[in-house]
Amino acid sequence: MGNVVLYYARVVLAIIVLMVSALYGTIASIVCTLIGKQHLSQYTTARFYYYAMKYVMGIDVKVIGEEKLRNKPFIVVSNHQSTLDILMLGRMFPPGCTITAKTSLKYIPFLGWFMALSGTYFLNRSNRQQSVDTLNDGLRNIKEKKRALWIFPEGTRSYSTDLVMLPFKKGAFHLAQQGKIPIVPVVVSNTSTLMNSKYKVFNRGVITVKVLDSISTDNLKKEDITKFSEDLREKMFEELKEIGYSKAINETNIPPESVTYEKQKEIQHLASTSKNTAVSSATDLTGSTDA
Repeated sequence: MGNVVLYYARVVLAIIVLMVSALYGTIASIVCTLIGKQHLSQYTTARFYYYAMKYVMGIDVKVIGEEKLRNKPFIVVSNHQSTLDILMLGRMFPPGCTITAKTSLKYIPFLGWFMALSGTYFLNRSNRQQSVDTLNDGLRNIKEKKRALWIFPEGTRSYSTDLVMLPFKKGAFHLAQQGKIPIVPVVVSNTSTLMNSKYKVFNRGVITVKVLDSISTDNLKKEDITKFSEDLREKMFEELKEIGYSKAINETNIPPESVTYEKQKEIQHLASTSKNTAVSSATDLTGSTDA
C-alpha cells in the first residue's frame, strides 16, 4: 500500500515539475524570439526540465557517444517509450535542434504554448499533405541554417515492459534522403523500471542512452528507403537488447520482465566466466606439461 501511495505522490510531483518547466519554456521562448534566438528555446527549456527532474525526482541520464551529436545538420531517430522520453530529450537535446509532435499537443496549457512558441513542427495525422508540407519546411530550415531534427520513427510510445521496438514509419528517412542529410541513431534503455503505470512503478535511477555512428544518406535512393529503415531498426533493436533496462533504485515496484532479463544476464555472465576460467586453466596446464 505504501508503495502505491509513493507512486501516486511521485506522479503528481512529476506533473508539477513538467508544468513549471513548460511555463519556464513559454517565457524563455518569448525572450529568445525577441532577441532573435528562437532556435535555442527548446534547448534551454530541455536543460531546465532535465535538471529539475534530476534533482527533484532523482532520475539521471547517462550518455554514451554524445560527441556524435556535434556536427549538424542531421536527423536523429530514436526509440519512443514513455513520458520519460521528455527527460531523455532534456539531457540529450543539442542546441538548434527541434522536434515533431502531433497537433493535439499544441492546445495543452503551458506545454503546448511553449512548443508552439519554440518552433515545434506539429503534424496533423488526419491530413497527410499538411504534414508533408510541415516536414518540407523543416527540411529547408535544417539545411539552410545547419540545424537538427529529432524524430521518433515508431510514431507512438510503446509503453512496453519488454525490450521491443515498434515498426518504423518512413517519414524521417524520406526527409533525410531528399535533403541528403545524415541520420544519427539514438538508442534509449527501457525505462519501465523507472516509470510504468501498469505495475505502479516510479523509481529513482539512471537512463542509459547510446548514440550510434552517423549514417550518410548521400547515396540513398528512394526505392531503397524501406530496406534502409528496416535494417536500421534491426541494428537499433540489437543495441537495445545489449543496453537493456534503465538502472533503478526499487522503491515502488519493478516490472517482472526486467527481473527475468537481469537473471538471464547474470546466468550468461557466470557461464562466460566459467568458460574463460576453464580455458585459462587448460592453457596453464598445457604450458606446465610442455615445460
